[in-house]
Formats: sequence, C-alpha cells, structure tokens
Amino acid sequence: MAARRSPPWWRRIPAAYSRSIRIEPDFVAAQLDSVFSDVRIDTTKIGMLAETDIVEAVAERLARYRVANVVLDTVMLAKSGDPLLSASAVETLRQRLLPQVSLITPNLPEAAALLDAPHARNEREMLEQGRALLALGCGAVLMKGGHLDDAESPDWLFTREGEQRFTAPRVQTKNTHGTGCTLSAALAALRPRHADWAATVIEAKAWLSAALAQADSLEVGHGIGPVHHFHAWW
Repeated sequence: MAARRSPPWWRRIPAAYSRSIRIEPDFVAAQLDSVFSDVRIDTTKIGMLAETDIVEAVAERLARYRVANVVLDTVMLAKSGDPLLSASAVETLRQRLLPQVSLITPNLPEAAALLDAPHARNEREMLEQGRALLALGCGAVLMKGGHLDDAESPDWLFTREGEQRFTAPRVQTKNTHGTGCTLSAALAALRPRHADWAATVIEAKAWLSAALAQADSLEVGHGIGPVHHFHAWW
C-alpha cells in the first residue's frame, strides 16, 4: 500500500535541507505512552508535528496524562518558505493542541499563519497578534520579533496576568541555525526552576544570546552553522 503523501519536510544540515522519512502517528503515540506512563515528566517541548494525525495523537496524550509545563514551538515554515505543517494540521493544532499547552513561541510568520492574518510589520501589530493568539486558549505566548528590522530584537510575553517586553542586541553572526528550536528547548528546560514564565524567559534569552555570541567559534559545515549550545563549557 502506498504511503500517504505528507507535506515536504526535511532533515536539517547547515548547508541545506534533505529528505527525511514520515513517522507513523501510531508510533508517535506509542512513544508518548511509553514515556508518560513510566517517567515523571516535569516539562515537555513539542517541535515539528508535520500533519494532522500526529497533532491529534499528541493532543490526545497530553489530555490523557495531564502533562504540565508544555512548550509548543510552532514549527510551520522552513526558511525557504516551504510548509512544515499541512493546512489541515494548522486548524487541528488551533482547536486541539493550543488549549492544552502552557506556552507557544511563534515568530512573526508563524503567528500570521496561526491567525490566518498578514505578517506583523511593527510592534503594534505584533502586540495585536500576540493578544489574539492568547485568546485561542494557550497558557502564554512568547512572540519573537526577530523578523522586524529594529536594532534590537523585541520579544513580547503574553500571559493571563499581563504583558512584558524583552529585548536583546542583535548578534552579528551568520550562524543562527536552530535558534528558535534552541530557545523553546531552553524555556522548557528552565521552567521548573522558576516561579513564572517571565523569569524563565529572562534566563533562556540570556543563555541564547551567549550561544549566538560564541557561534562563530564553531566550524560546522559550509552553510549557516548552529549556535554554540555548550558555550559555558568549551
């Protein structure tokens, strides 16, 4: 039987994207069952989901196991503009997954795709979209403003308690591969240490800024290299 056609998605390497193999939704569900039923989970990060059935499987397991501190990195578009999440999966993500997660971390193109709205062009529009995303039911939203042209990169945190702006100087490096994935992973890892998302964002952004500042000390591949995740040790 022929495999169902999935949206194009790839294995990342510094120079390019290359083809990878579709994971069956029931295998994803089985992995989650194995871990959630056996191990105490203090925090969870969700990355690229690709298609509707996988979104459904993840949403069902989050509800079944009542998972806390869930960070959803809304991976939807490759740098090339190719979709990493099918159109039907976007709607399922809105309806089934967003109301169960603690924090989402969209950049501006991802926020626009989630809201089916134009790309925010300034901080005023960024604020409007962040509030609209919070209204979809997630616990909090960290809107990343790296796509704006400001000298500093503004991020906005939206929670039920209020809004907070964070800025960081732009680091002059081409080696920014995986920046968004790295930030969301740091947020998930650090959340159990802190009383709220604001304190978590402060520490995660400081760590990421240092990882970007040290990225040029690595020599990985011939394209856009990764940030230096281990900058504190070597």
